[in-house]
Amino acid sequence: MSDDDALFAAEMQGVQRLPQEERVALQKVSTSPWAIAARRQAATASRAPRNFLSTAEIPFLDPYYVLEYRREGVQHGVFRKLKQGRYDIEARLDLHKVTVEMARVQVFEFIREAMRLDLRTLIIVHGRGHHNQSGAAVLKSYINLWLPEMEEVQAFCSAQPQHGGAGAAYVLLRKSERKKQENRDRLSRGRTESR
Repeated sequence: MSDDDALFAAEMQGVQRLPQEERVALQKVSTSPWAIAARRQAATASRAPRNFLSTAEIPFLDPYYVLEYRREGVQHGVFRKLKQGRYDIEARLDLHKVTVEMARVQVFEFIREAMRLDLRTLIIVHGRGHHNQSGAAVLKSYINLWLPEMEEVQAFCSAQPQHGGAGAAYVLLRKSERKKQENRDRLSRGRTESR
């Protein structure tokens, strides 16, 4: 044993280990209001639906191109009535002078909010793109791309002249589960009353 080791052993003679708690004692640290607000925002943001609409480059439509889209299962008579503008418009979104990115967010939130409120027939005013130097209908082209990507949208088409013509689109949303149940209840009540 070296001199240093012998000296260390002599100094440590009679020393005992301190008692230790086997558990770690956790103390709650008071959190600032900003940290709490940030946590809440992060928690609610993860529950919100993610906007999946794309802003990738696409071929642009002519300003006077007539939009028409009908998801499988939508009756011809329903689509014809939509094209004729015979449904009451329950909500309107105007996208004039809005960037593509802003329009992407607004369209996504508009459709989600309309579904939450049980609305069925909407109008989106996108303009024809006359003020665009390229002469292309940029927002109209993206509306034509985005609406079929949203499963809530059952059909859409260019509006009648009195509602904006080729610069606007009627949008038909699917019925919410609550509205479907109301229809079932109404129809079943009619059957039982007629007996």
